[in-house]
Formats: sequence, structure tokens, C-alpha cells
Amino acid sequence: MKRRSFLKSTLATGAAVVAANAGLLTPTIVLADWNKKAFSAKSTDDALSNVFGSATAEESGDIKLKAPAIAENGAVTPVTVDASGLAGVESIAIMASKNPQPLVCQYTFSAGAVGYVSTRIKMGQTMNVIAVVKTGDKLLKAQQEVKVTIGGCGG
Repeated sequence: MKRRSFLKSTLATGAAVVAANAGLLTPTIVLADWNKKAFSAKSTDDALSNVFGSATAEESGDIKLKAPAIAENGAVTPVTVDASGLAGVESIAIMASKNPQPLVCQYTFSAGAVGYVSTRIKMGQTMNVIAVVKTGDKLLKAQQEVKVTIGGCGG
């Protein structure tokens, strides 16, 4: 490396660090907004109220919740929510009922999007996984118990 190139890159890096520390490079428009009250709620009803404004959701057979009956590793439990048969899906939330903060994730869809989500969630013990789907002014849900084994031995 030539001396001149080294000095240029060192000066540019130093200027960027000083600008970042001074707050000149702080992104203000691109920061995502999140619902802190919902994600720090301690119960599923509180989380639902903070996300959707209501804690009452009716059971629906139109929501296909797919999760393993027995999770060998609760740290990476695969969960799929398929609400593609419903018209006008606005949002899907996934909750783990006995987690310290039950709301695991919440997805918002634009008009015309298919209501389908596949993710992995963290579970510390056996509990119900609950999928809540908002369509228009309706809240629909499906739930399934997932048994988390300790040690990954299936027993």
C-alpha cells in the first residue's frame, strides 16, 4: 500500500468517526418504528390489546398454523401461518403464551399481499403458539400446543 493511499483512507475514516460521534450521521428518517408496549407486554391479552386495540379474537379454521408437535430445540422452533384463504389480511401476529414477553413477531401487509408468514421462534418450555390475523375489523386466531423437550432427546 502506498503512503498516500494509506493517509487518505485514515483521514476519511477518522472524519467519519468524528461525524458519527458528533451526531451528524444519525439516520432520522429510516429508523423503523416499533410498538414497545406490545412487545414488552407480560400477557397475551395485553399484547393483543396493544397491537390490535382488542384482546378478543375468535377461533378460525381458515388460518393454517403449522408448528411441530414436539420441538427438539426450543431456540429455533419453525412456525408457519397461512391465511392466504382470507381476503384483506392486514396483519399477522405470532405469540408464545408462556414466554416472558408473549408477542414474538407482528407483520403488517399492504393491500393485495398474501397473508403468509414463515419464521422461527424461541420457546423456553411447552406452551401454546397462537397466530392472530387481522382482516378488516375482525380478529381471527388459531393455536397449537408445542412441546419443548429438554436436551433434544425427544423425551
